[in-house]
Amino acid sequence: MTDTRFNWMPKLLSRLRKSRVEVTEVPSWHDPVRTLWVQARDWGRLATYLQEFGCRLAGLWGEDRLERLRVYACLEKQGDYLLLKVEVPAAEPQLASWTAVYPGVNRLERHTRDLLGVTFLDSPDNRRWPRHQAWPEDVYPLRKSEPLSGHSPDADTPADSDYPFQSVAGEAVYEIPVGPVHAGIIEPGHFRFHAIGETVLNLEARLGYTHKGIEKIAEGRTAEALLKLAGRVSGDSTVAHSWAAAQALERAAGIEPPARALYLRALLLERERIGNHLGDIGAICNDVGFAFAQMQFSRLRERWLRDNERLFGHRLLMDQLLPGGVRHPLDNDAASSIREACDRLREELDSLLPLLRDNQSLRDRLLGTGILSTEQARRLGCLGYVARASGCGYDVRCDSPWPPYENLSIRRPLQQSGDVAARVIQRAEEVYASLDAVRQILDKLPPGPLRAHWPEAATGAGMGMVEGWRGEVLAYVRLNGEGRVERFFPRDPSWFNWPALAVLIHDNIVPDFPVCNKSVNGSYSGQDL
Repeated sequence: MTDTRFNWMPKLLSRLRKSRVEVTEVPSWHDPVRTLWVQARDWGRLATYLQEFGCRLAGLWGEDRLERLRVYACLEKQGDYLLLKVEVPAAEPQLASWTAVYPGVNRLERHTRDLLGVTFLDSPDNRRWPRHQAWPEDVYPLRKSEPLSGHSPDADTPADSDYPFQSVAGEAVYEIPVGPVHAGIIEPGHFRFHAIGETVLNLEARLGYTHKGIEKIAEGRTAEALLKLAGRVSGDSTVAHSWAAAQALERAAGIEPPARALYLRALLLERERIGNHLGDIGAICNDVGFAFAQMQFSRLRERWLRDNERLFGHRLLMDQLLPGGVRHPLDNDAASSIREACDRLREELDSLLPLLRDNQSLRDRLLGTGILSTEQARRLGCLGYVARASGCGYDVRCDSPWPPYENLSIRRPLQQSGDVAARVIQRAEEVYASLDAVRQILDKLPPGPLRAHWPEAATGAGMGMVEGWRGEVLAYVRLNGEGRVERFFPRDPSWFNWPALAVLIHDNIVPDFPVCNKSVNGSYSGQDL
């Protein structure tokens, strides 16, 4: 078979050089990633060329290298990943903003500015993002000079009440503030509506209330301790984030987990996907008053989670992955029970889903509600079911498969209408596809050890890319010479999916916000590092 990896790269490099954009290719870490050094003066122009060339922005983050600050941008094209590196002096760190070209990068730029101090010039939105009032203006907590515990303020921290929300003026226009404390047991986020009557003119989200210091806490950790932390970036995506971080660690250390461990990781990932989709289908129905569906899908999810606890010791599958492998084996009896549970779930879905499709009241509330067009989803860089319900089909399992997914046939359902109904159907179809994947995993599960030896003095850098249930999860890890974490950055798909909510809610009615929000279901915690 002809290797088509990066067959587009020579054409891109040729175009950049003709445009006098100076880039230098450096040795690759591993197959899916190639790396280019970029000059700071060319940073802004480079974004335009990359976007015109069809590269999708997958992430942006920074790192303190003492006298200089390093900024990374990761892009994807045809399942290949390109990592760009640029450095700026720590005393005056300035780069051109990419927001005008890649709108989805804005919050990542603001995150990097708030925590590292990099100024992104000509950005259309320079308001603070994760920076809260306990940090003085001249303090950047991700700098190496800053302590993990921060600085104790002399007085009480002022309330975070002066965030400069956008204003909309006009006759009969009014504001509706929602959150950050909500009536349900959910994470905190503030949503500011502008409306006329019940029609939404504008929605702005203010997140950042769950900032946990993940990136700072990661510094100095062992590989195993990092996986525990990664699994808590977003609790409903613990397997996806743990596997992305494990991939990055293992590529940095140059080790390959045993085949059985990789298949078991895939089993855990698909179980995580199924459980979350089941819960959300019911929750979406509940937001429009269809309590029967909410009860039935909650029942299915609860049974699935109880099986997780019985088989693997944790309902949400936390702490299942180890550097180089997995924690728990799977015996024949457990495999048989999983097969039976999958068959039973499929039978129940076959009887329940037609009720959703044929219920006229539900159709009236979901069809045509919260439409996100294909072009809007692509421009924002949306991922996972949000993107696929709008016709954008990227799936790491299919387009950049990693072991064992290159040996599995993953069905990739797509919808085109981009409304709430499409996002419900997309989730249901992805449950069916994951049930098929679980069957293949169990059929092909090889014998062998559960873990490879982990070198304690591992050093180097690596990246991991995993298709979590919300979409592509990305992780970057750099280890020092003692095998300790020097830098960790996890990019949850919610960074790119949250902005879609503000787009798709336009011209919908205020009472439809809950169902639109749940149909996207971004993770507050996942992007509030």
